[in-house]
Amino acid sequence: MHAPTTGWRRCAISLLLLGGLCGTAAADELRVVSSGGFAAALKTLAPRFEQQTGHHLLLDWGPSMGDTPQAIPQRLARGEPVDVVVMVGNSLRKLLASGQLAADSATLLASSRIALAVTAGSPHPDISSLPALRQTLLDSKSLAYSDSASGVFLSTVLFQRLGVAEAIKTRSRMIPAEPVGMVVARGEAQLGFQQLSELIPVRGIDIVGLLPEQAQLVTDYSAAAVQDSRHASLARQFIRFLASPQAAESIRQTGLSPTATTAQQGG
Repeated sequence: MHAPTTGWRRCAISLLLLGGLCGTAAADELRVVSSGGFAAALKTLAPRFEQQTGHHLLLDWGPSMGDTPQAIPQRLARGEPVDVVVMVGNSLRKLLASGQLAADSATLLASSRIALAVTAGSPHPDISSLPALRQTLLDSKSLAYSDSASGVFLSTVLFQRLGVAEAIKTRSRMIPAEPVGMVVARGEAQLGFQQLSELIPVRGIDIVGLLPEQAQLVTDYSAAAVQDSRHASLARQFIRFLASPQAAESIRQTGLSPTATTAQQGG
């Protein structure tokens, strides 16, 4: 009479073990590459997604544009196994147009503005108006800006518009593949310009504030699944999580403005 019961127990235990093994095998690794502007938000949100889903995220960072090996377009061009990218909207649109990203997955996540930082404890220059910002640039001993969207805007548009491009040419430089705030923290530049979300995590600097609205570039950050991702369904699940209301407050705390709006054209 006891043999059948024992047999059923063994069968049930075997099924439970098999289910556990199957659950482990079903856990996937999703490779995500993000530009620096969304990095702080991603570092905060990734553990939450992993806990909720049981899947593992492999995070890496790189500029949305440029020729450095870390740049997202360069990574995709050489065939790195990436599943999801988070990057500046204009750059993402180019990758959509080339067919490297899945158009139906493109989602607008947040927007960001440019801020100014100085070494911690240094005097805070006046950037409260366009004339004040112009004078601060002219009075500066050295300044640095990123090699991504904000830096390209500053060096090719704003400095020209303010009429200071030639005057500051020899004391300004673009910083590739490193947060501008770190350069300022080391005392290698008096002024550092970058997205607010990229300056907030850096120690050793004071954030003076956002540039005047007339001098701003509002940068959109969007996510999309890579076209040939082997984890297409999971990639889309992760993107929906990033755009969800539950992620909005974490995004806001990193200096970004969450949008939680699907962008069919990449932001």
